Amino acid sequence: MADPDDDYVYDDASGEWIPAAEAAAKKAAALVVEVRDSVGNLLADGDSVLLVKDLKVKGANQTLPRGTVIKSIRLTGDAQEIDCRHESIKGLVLRAEFVRKR
Repeated sequence: MADPDDDYVYDDASGEWIPAAEAAAKKAAALVVEVRDSVGNLLADGDSVLLVKDLKVKGANQTLPRGTVIKSIRLTGDAQEIDCRHESIKGLVLRAEFVRKR
């Protein structure tokens, strides 16, 4: 049950007045970005992934072969990009559609 001293705000989506705490929780949930790999698995910070395709790395004149393991990824806040490191390439950003969770 809601606290009677709680502030209420108007929710445009539902057309109702809701407690401010509930509105803040809805807003925070809307900002959470789900990043999914090529087969639909949910990715999280620290996961290890495999490349599902040979990728040419711009600026490094190098190709990462299919099956390369990338350890300890970081999510960027974009639903399609992950930040990671490889032994020979620092600051590598990969598209989620080219990786599969290990």
